[in-house]
Amino acid sequence: MAVPGPVTAARLPIRSDADLAWVRQQVRQCAADLGFGLVQQTKLVTAASELARNTLVHGGGGHVDVTPVTRGVTRGLRLSFADSGPGIRDVELAMTDGYTSGGGLGLGLSGARRLVDEFGIDTVPGRGTTVTVTAWAPGVPTARPGL
Repeated sequence: MAVPGPVTAARLPIRSDADLAWVRQQVRQCAADLGFGLVQQTKLVTAASELARNTLVHGGGGHVDVTPVTRGVTRGLRLSFADSGPGIRDVELAMTDGYTSGGGLGLGLSGARRLVDEFGIDTVPGRGTTVTVTAWAPGVPTARPGL
């Protein structure tokens, strides 16, 4: 098995549909470089895709900070989606399966939450929202023992 390469933090703009594709591609590449398995990569990219679309559609655009993280010897990837939009008036309602404010299936935030290990929302009505998610790659050490 190859040793995962270095991954550096990055801030990616979310201003158009083209940016959504770029975010998905970069998240997948970072997750692969950190040693995430294919299923883990797919889950993280799916969550990132939904959260990036929410940032664009509901928040009017913004950015995502992609940051490699460690916990002990375990590697992870933290994604923080931020916008300066109207905020979420009722977070509890927005996290309910089936709730939609835009005609979708209503699985966005709640679905993304189920696909990652850690999930948090910070929102101020009228000032914007930041959704931060973290996924951990179990069994992928930060460094090989003895090196």
